[in-house]
Amino acid sequence: MTRAYNFAPGPAALPESVLKQAQADMLEWGDAGASIVEMSHRGPEFMEVATRAEADLRTLLGVPDGYAVLFMAGGATTAQALLPLNFASDGDTVDYVVTGHWGKTALRQLTPAVRINIAASGEEGGYRSIPARESWQLTPGAAYVHVTANETIHGVEYRPAWGAVPPDTGDVPLFADFSSSIASEPIDISRYGVIYAGAQKNLGPVGISVVIVRRDLLARAGQPRADIFNYSSHLANGSMLNTPPTWNWYVAGLVFRWMLDEGGTAEFDRRSDEKSALLYGAIDGSGGFYRNEVDPAVRSRMNVPFFLADDTRNAAFLEGAREAGLIGLKGHRVLGGMRASIYNAMPVEGVRALVAYMQDFQKRNG
Repeated sequence: MTRAYNFAPGPAALPESVLKQAQADMLEWGDAGASIVEMSHRGPEFMEVATRAEADLRTLLGVPDGYAVLFMAGGATTAQALLPLNFASDGDTVDYVVTGHWGKTALRQLTPAVRINIAASGEEGGYRSIPARESWQLTPGAAYVHVTANETIHGVEYRPAWGAVPPDTGDVPLFADFSSSIASEPIDISRYGVIYAGAQKNLGPVGISVVIVRRDLLARAGQPRADIFNYSSHLANGSMLNTPPTWNWYVAGLVFRWMLDEGGTAEFDRRSDEKSALLYGAIDGSGGFYRNEVDPAVRSRMNVPFFLADDTRNAAFLEGAREAGLIGLKGHRVLGGMRASIYNAMPVEGVRALVAYMQDFQKRNG
């Protein structure tokens, strides 16, 4: 069997060594006599898995002791709905900076009980840039400010060339959706109130998410809600208030250990620079055959949308890519074109193969 280079945006590629380990543990976990997917989430075997996964994630991301780590079923959209319920009381204002499709999606999860202030938006410019920090209209005393660290579809990311990263929001806590860029570089967790991420891009399989929250914020009353929607209750129960997605949690733990063994976030930061430079270099150096429309100051290192000058060749490009062992390149329906997602599990060799194919396709069709 020959595995292709998978550029899908999520569910995304997982490290091959992780898949092989998961394959080995599928039938029997250690000498437990049962598969990892069959064991009780409260049994000693899985408790060991859960404890190590949290410890490894804390080490990987440098999570301070003053922050709780939760492993939650679902993805980022679920977290977007739970944030206002837990951290904004009725009548509070919440500030949102909208820089793409997923930032706009987050707005739809807000309840009528909170007041929404769109502090800044890149929609008028087609989400090709991030509004300058000095243009943001923040609300004094807001419950929180929400940003999307990296837009998976539109390919914009808060980068140092844009300004201060993370942006300064004063005394108002900053909440950030890191679903598609978490662990791709060192993060100063202490600059945020909440960081959340669906696992299916950089952290593991679909179906589980990570929420990292400053512990003092959990004392907020929030809005009336069922206990299952209460982050404090999940923390008190070790993320096992109800039966968690144990297989997903286990595989995510394997990914955390793989990233640590590979050199941690500093190494993946270096790799992200190398991979994105190769791909953007090929696009910019194509003489217009390929184009990326994002402001270079905020180009994502994780998700690279690009377009052919002649979009009638899109189908041929994708068919040839698949024949070359390159899959998952079709652009999102919102934008069309192509998109290459080059998360941590994508090796630099995969990006080199993509660049070589792009150059060959241009030579044959230019």
